[in-house]
Amino acid sequence: MSSDTPSPATSPARRAAQAVDALRHGWPLAFEGGPTLLPVETAIASGASAPRMLISAARAATLKLANQREAAVPHAPVLIRGGEPFDLRAAVPIADPALDLKNPMKGPFRAEALEWEDIAAAAMEFARIAGILPAFLVDPNYAGEAHSLCASDLTHYSEAGALRIITRARLPVSASEEAEIVAFRSTEDTREHVALIIGDQCGDTEPLVRVHSECLTGDILGSLKCDCGPQLDAALHAMADHADKNGGWGALLYMRQEGRGIGLVNKLRAYRLQDQGFDTVDANQRLGLPDEARDFPLAARMLDLLGAGSIRLMTNNPAKVEALEAAGITVRERVAHQLPDNPHNARYLATKRDRSGHLLK
Repeated sequence: MSSDTPSPATSPARRAAQAVDALRHGWPLAFEGGPTLLPVETAIASGASAPRMLISAARAATLKLANQREAAVPHAPVLIRGGEPFDLRAAVPIADPALDLKNPMKGPFRAEALEWEDIAAAAMEFARIAGILPAFLVDPNYAGEAHSLCASDLTHYSEAGALRIITRARLPVSASEEAEIVAFRSTEDTREHVALIIGDQCGDTEPLVRVHSECLTGDILGSLKCDCGPQLDAALHAMADHADKNGGWGALLYMRQEGRGIGLVNKLRAYRLQDQGFDTVDANQRLGLPDEARDFPLAARMLDLLGAGSIRLMTNNPAKVEALEAAGITVRERVAHQLPDNPHNARYLATKRDRSGHLLK
């Protein structure tokens, strides 16, 4: 167990931001009053090993540990011990369910009592924010210098807290030659979100808004596995049409929250699981990640900075309406935004409808 105490001169928000950075770089986290945890996926300490691992509840169920008494707490992280210490070579296929077909023989493992539940839950959420697999070596040797923090620092991590507009520029696009792009930056988030404004921005009229999450595969590469690219294009043209006919304006928020907040690499892991027969919800759960992890208060803060406190929202997702309204935005109207499916995304859209509550016909 770690005895490191975070420096009182460092703010909890800074420690939390540094923890995310540490995980992305493969450095261990030393929690006050708890263990030192080394991220399995990104660890650079090649010689590290530990007798125990921390994994997600979903991963524990996949490994047939869910019926063990110590692993039976729903949705709680699970502490496991194997017959031999876990080195990184052995730990990676334990952490990544997408590798199960290549590594079918794992274990046996034994679940152990977890006496630092709050720390374990914080570590899992830090991993999600960092976009890595939620799996750690516990108190490993040869892990390297650790970043010290408290589990409670997580509550101070905010992507939207210090958000501000950095710059604006005219950006002619195919949907509208008079569009304007607005860049946002937060001191607590390395990602830079943008809004594309179409029409004459006016605080007296309610804009037509689309909150669009970044999708490299769909928006840029033209993937047929989702409807993101067509939705993006259709939204911009709908806003341009609205501006031309009604003199109003539109705002497309392009959120750097790939994979509904789980990150690009984890989204591609979920794709691999989908190729093995799992739907999008089950694939995320097998990875130990939420199906929905986007920060909608961040979108609300962007709208507030644009002077759009009341909007017409283009979405098929009632939960998105509820999340924005909970964050202080008035959604006067939900505008349906459904596009035709194709053979590659039909199951994806059906899962959105049947399991995630999207209003699709």
